[in-house]
Amino acid sequence: MDPPVRNALFDAAALERLAAVADTDPALVVRDFADPAHAEALERAEALLTGWGCPPVTAAALERMPRLRAVVHAAGSVKHHVTDACWERGLVVASAAAANARSVAEYTVASILFAGKRVLEARRAYRERRGAVDPLALLAGAGNHRRTVGVVGASRIGRRVIELLRPYDLELLLHDPYVPAVEAARLGARPVPLDTLARSSDVVTLHAPELPETRHLFDQDRLALLRDGATLVNTARGSLVDTAALTAELVSGRLRAVLDVTEPEVLPTGSPLYDLPNVLLTPHVAGALGNELGRLAHAALDELERYGHGLPFAEPVRVEDLHRSA
Repeated sequence: MDPPVRNALFDAAALERLAAVADTDPALVVRDFADPAHAEALERAEALLTGWGCPPVTAAALERMPRLRAVVHAAGSVKHHVTDACWERGLVVASAAAANARSVAEYTVASILFAGKRVLEARRAYRERRGAVDPLALLAGAGNHRRTVGVVGASRIGRRVIELLRPYDLELLLHDPYVPAVEAARLGARPVPLDTLARSSDVVTLHAPELPETRHLFDQDRLALLRDGATLVNTARGSLVDTAALTAELVSGRLRAVLDVTEPEVLPTGSPLYDLPNVLLTPHVAGALGNELGRLAHAALDELERYGHGLPFAEPVRVEDLHRSA
């Protein structure tokens, strides 16, 4: 991982625990598997504890790690660094994706509820009019009572969002081609086709993985299906949405959006999305940050400890699931 990532993830208590569960040097952070300074440590390594900034674990890298048997990722997706060569070697892989999902889901639920209350609109009016607002007139028709929320993707995050929204007085729709109707009902959502979800929802929240078949899942035609005044929440991947088409809808004022991810990421400095009053744009902060990073570190240490005791991972990453996961 990148050295600053290690410093953010592992406080003194986590580093002490790391030293207890593994024979390692907590100060050693490898950023380049080809660096001769790390050759001896890599040759002895049985497990890699990885994070953001880990270089790809290629066949050439694996040649330098003949004893390597496991990769434990203290973050979400492993697609950036776990290569086909890892699976061919037969490595076992785990990640802290479930721990990270909690943070993303909480951010998403807050965004959905704020969207229903039209918080951005209220803030702008209150600021511009210096308090001279009539909330009853300003927010007529706003609120979260019996609104419809469409969840696209029953991923870890999507399921957590549904779980957190169940106590509210909302109708929850779900589109996920891998989830049968009986499972959707068990989760607490009504399964519908994607176009039906787009037409029927006051808020649409995206939790699908970044795959060739999900690229521009919400293109110009599907965005046009959204109701006037609907809100699109994207905390998944920017590629799920056609940025140009969405920008046109937002500039027109027809839609609202909460965007924690974009394509490209970062947007050009001239993008109107930075300044539009109907857009909440954040720099990929929905996932674990600040004191939430400790949750990722300890989730990874839990897995490393299980491995050391000869137990299977609690949150394994399986190669056969990668075609439909982030």
